[in-house]
Amino acid sequence: METNLTGKLLIAMPSLEEPTFSQSVIFLCAHSRDGAMGLIVNKPMPGMSFMELAERLDLSKTSSRVAERLMQMPVLTGGPVEQQRGFVLHSTEYVGGEGSLTVNDHFALTATTDILIDMARGHGPARTLLALGYAGWSPGQLESEILHNGWLHGDAPPELVFSEAHDSKYHTAMKLLGIDPRMLSVDAGHA
Repeated sequence: METNLTGKLLIAMPSLEEPTFSQSVIFLCAHSRDGAMGLIVNKPMPGMSFMELAERLDLSKTSSRVAERLMQMPVLTGGPVEQQRGFVLHSTEYVGGEGSLTVNDHFALTATTDILIDMARGHGPARTLLALGYAGWSPGQLESEILHNGWLHGDAPPELVFSEAHDSKYHTAMKLLGIDPRMLSVDAGHA
């Protein structure tokens, strides 16, 4: 499989029962011959919000207007790798410096605390998704998992990725592909 899936969604097949990835929707931030890296965009961490994270990082200069908006913003489980490391997937009008990676015209990824400070002060990106940890694949691993019927892939509309309706993202992503998950076979087939 020679396709570069950077900026696309991975949608777990119903047969994928591993708890971290079951019914996961993953935004792929990078995909090359060297492997792949993405963030699960539909699984909030229980009891963790932006404000709790801001308190842990002592971001005490949070404006009250911004604090209200951010207080309820969940922190997502980005994946099983480096779960203490934070990532902000965001819209591209925000320029985060050396710690930012532009994924495409709609998405950028920043992994420095500067973006959290800017968010707390009301100067952050217009659209954000905050995650701890990431999903990673070694060279050829993701391609193999796709070939073995583990993942579907498709476009990543910003409206879906940045949606706060985390519980419905999986079914919405499937619908965008024209698929009813109940109709999928758990057995892989090759012609």
